[in-house]
Amino acid sequence: MKHIKAFVIKFIACLALLYIILGIGYDMAFRNVFLITLVLGVIAYIVGDLLILPKTNNTIATIADAGIAYLIIWYMGSKLTYGGSMVTPSLISAIGIGLFEIFFHKYVYNNVIKNTEHRENVSTGNLRYQTEASEELTPEIHNKNKK
Repeated sequence: MKHIKAFVIKFIACLALLYIILGIGYDMAFRNVFLITLVLGVIAYIVGDLLILPKTNNTIATIADAGIAYLIIWYMGSKLTYGGSMVTPSLISAIGIGLFEIFFHKYVYNNVIKNTEHRENVSTGNLRYQTEASEELTPEIHNKNKK
């Protein structure tokens, strides 16, 4: 449930951001913006938020998400629209998404990843620790009385 909530937050924020930049700023159809946001949301959430963020830090995950956003927006924008270069709109959109991701990663780490890691580390087994003691293979016995 926490993953669904986090994904919906990411999807709505990215849809609003991309519609402002691509839809209003560059006159892209809402249908295309919606499709780009859907693909970007799924890929960036799985790769950036669930795979990269837990293993690295916020900075690395934000850079990775911005790079993923740039590539997906550029590729899909080029395929879904006619004419015009998608380099500048993709770059502006990726910067905007990167700024959003800085704050979103803090939310994901505190509310999704931290809780999941805590539950995974709880052991339900029996924790009976055992130790082993032994002597040397050939013990030397020193007797002070013997000569």
